[in-house]
Amino acid sequence: MTSPDPTESGPDEGSRTVVTRPASVGSFTFWFANQRWEWSAEVYRMHGYAPGQIVPTTELLLSHKHPEDRDLVAELIERTLAQGEPFSSRHRFLDTSGRVHTVMVIADQVLDDDGEPVGTTGYYLDLTETVDAVAEAAATEAIGGVVAARAVVEQAKGVLMRMYGIDAEQAFKVLVWRSQETNVKLRDIAACVIAGLKLIPRPPVQTVTAFDHLLLTCHERITSTTEA
Repeated sequence: MTSPDPTESGPDEGSRTVVTRPASVGSFTFWFANQRWEWSAEVYRMHGYAPGQIVPTTELLLSHKHPEDRDLVAELIERTLAQGEPFSSRHRFLDTSGRVHTVMVIADQVLDDDGEPVGTTGYYLDLTETVDAVAEAAATEAIGGVVAARAVVEQAKGVLMRMYGIDAEQAFKVLVWRSQETNVKLRDIAACVIAGLKLIPRPPVQTVTAFDHLLLTCHERITSTTEA
């Protein structure tokens, strides 16, 4: 039986089977004015709570961070409040049972009617469990017959690895997540990421923030181009 081509089909296309799964994903919003956090059910569960069991606060958030990453996240939150930057990072936290989770937080700004930042919203991607080796091998084999598609996926994986400091399996998982989340072909997501790099400003401080925006909005540009 021929393996499905993950570069060709979206997650809901016909009866085809997706050969790998995206990261466990949850969403959040942080409002600057009252420093209020909103978590989706998935983020509650990542931390070991039932949805709505507790009220997420900055203090609670920091209490869960890995001791080696806590100061880094605290500084990030301070910078987010002071400069209106998105809450984007890669760090570790401990759930209520003491299990360590490695997460990527990909976020964008929430702007008011005057274009001023009033919050930050985005996603927690739990990368603790990497892509199964068998699934990764199957995906690589499936892509292998389409040289151009494989090349652009590999390029996009390399960019994510560099930007976020993650490995190849985790980078592939992020691309699969965006493909499934937006129902856009994996190869198109990857090509959009590569083509959009020229839009990102070069100063290092702005690089990750700009890339987060690119990754979270790629599907909108693809859809707009298709409709046109």
